[in-house]
Amino acid sequence: MKTRDAYYDNAKFLLVFFVVFGHFIQSYIEEDKLFYTIYTTIYTFHMPAFILISGFFAKGFQKKGYIKKLFKKLIIPYLIFQGIYSFYYYFINEVKSIELDPLNPQWSLWFLVSLFCWNVMLYVFTKWKAGIALLVSAALGVAVGYFDEINSYLSLSRTFVFFPFFLLGYYLNNDYFKRIREKKFRFTSFIILISIFITIYLVPEFEYKWFFGSKPYDSLEPNHLNGGLIRIGVYCLTLLATLSFLALVPRKKFFFTQWGTSTLYVYLLHGFFIKFFRNSELVDIINHSEQIIVLILLSIFLVIFLSSKMVRRISQPIIELRFSFFNNTSHQQR
Repeated sequence: MKTRDAYYDNAKFLLVFFVVFGHFIQSYIEEDKLFYTIYTTIYTFHMPAFILISGFFAKGFQKKGYIKKLFKKLIIPYLIFQGIYSFYYYFINEVKSIELDPLNPQWSLWFLVSLFCWNVMLYVFTKWKAGIALLVSAALGVAVGYFDEINSYLSLSRTFVFFPFFLLGYYLNNDYFKRIREKKFRFTSFIILISIFITIYLVPEFEYKWFFGSKPYDSLEPNHLNGGLIRIGVYCLTLLATLSFLALVPRKKFFFTQWGTSTLYVYLLHGFFIKFFRNSELVDIINHSEQIIVLILLSIFLVIFLSSKMVRRISQPIIELRFSFFNNTSHQQR
């Protein structure tokens, strides 16, 4: 039996923490400069790194039944949670009416749709040489911004914009990840991330929504003809930040490594808590960036809680469409 590499589980745990933490502090970025800087810095790498790692583990896409399993793993849970969130948002007064639209992903559910599409796109792009495929994917990511019709609907914009990271992850091998973890790269990577943070702090007028990859240029840039150049710059920055983050991920097994195996649960379920937090009086308790430690601890606790066996046992039927936790429990009681 092949043992799991702790490095990738460590990376996934840290990234899903940044997802949760980023969503918590989003409520404060308009009023607080430090929150804004932290939030924007996180968005330079956390989803691109997640996507790159997903591409790395997609090397078996040509195996028989791969797409069928992927459909069951991603699209069916997407449809289930799309319905659940539609009712939940109405219940907490996030929206005024229930909108059951399977083609317009609710909030963070876009990732499931795009992840499925990225795997399917490999069948086309891997027919070309790696350099050409990456160049074409990046060119498409730049080009789609000029079309207003390509936006968050069906997660089309994000699918094209982030696909280069997925494709790059597919082409990378384990030796590359070992090389970037060498000490000489780790120090440089730390300096790069600190420099990005300082730059964002000093130049806060940059529109952070460029890192979302979900909007056409017309909604982000007054002169949308410059949009392509800005996206190229964003690509360079996010790639640099992503590789820098991956260079700093610890390689050994730690107490938090196991939580990196349950990131899908955290990703799908944390929205219930985040949206409740944003639409309640709790959001007013945190009123200054000096209280950031509270949100850090809250984010860690939520990741640990949603990764727990209890939560996985309860939610497994709608996330993985199986009942193995219940079966294991019944076997242990015999």
